[in-house]
Amino acid sequence: MKVTPRRKRSDSAAAAVAAHKAVALGPLPPPECVTLRTGDVPYWNAIMLARARDTWTEPDLILAATMARAQADIERLTGDIERVGPITVAGNGQPIISAEVKLQELLTRRVMALARMLHVHAEPTIG
Repeated sequence: MKVTPRRKRSDSAAAAVAAHKAVALGPLPPPECVTLRTGDVPYWNAIMLARARDTWTEPDLILAATMARAQADIERLTGDIERVGPITVAGNGQPIISAEVKLQELLTRRVMALARMLHVHAEPTIG
């Protein structure tokens, strides 16, 4: 039978010291196998601070990088949609939803799924 070590109490003095040390270290860096663009870094940092530093695993970090890239792409697409509008005209003259809006929707769904997988959405972080 697998025995999982007990988690330390979060209301102890030792936990408070560990939390202060983790904050002083700042966000975790991405794994070496992951490349983040400059625009992805603010999202990466926000995701890393949403959970305790010592709870991140290597696979979690890889998923978090995907989430950070998707969030940066959503922001870029939002600017594109504001410039050109959410509706485009098809070859037959009919108005249709632009490809940018469809891609933004796809990426938003991806971010929501990753947030649930990584437990960085409101319910686990706020309660």
